[in-house]
Amino acid sequence: MLGFLEKLTLDPRSVSALDVEPLRAVGLSDEAIEEAVHVCALFNMYDRIADALGFEVPDAEAFEFGAVMLSKRGYQ
Repeated sequence: MLGFLEKLTLDPRSVSALDVEPLRAVGLSDEAIEEAVHVCALFNMYDRIADALGFEVPDAEAFEFGAVMLSKRGYQ
């Protein structure tokens, strides 16, 4: 899946139905593939917006704090 999503991100015009076949061959459903494509598209959009607006990336300490909080509380 990650290789497929990388290709979709970096060279979307080259993606074809043939690229989906290996995903199905390992047992991924069309619904799972579609969901991954939607998540990928959203993150690509978020990244472009963040780059365009100059969002600052938190430092390692802030990421660690967020990870600890998420592991304790989840996405509530």
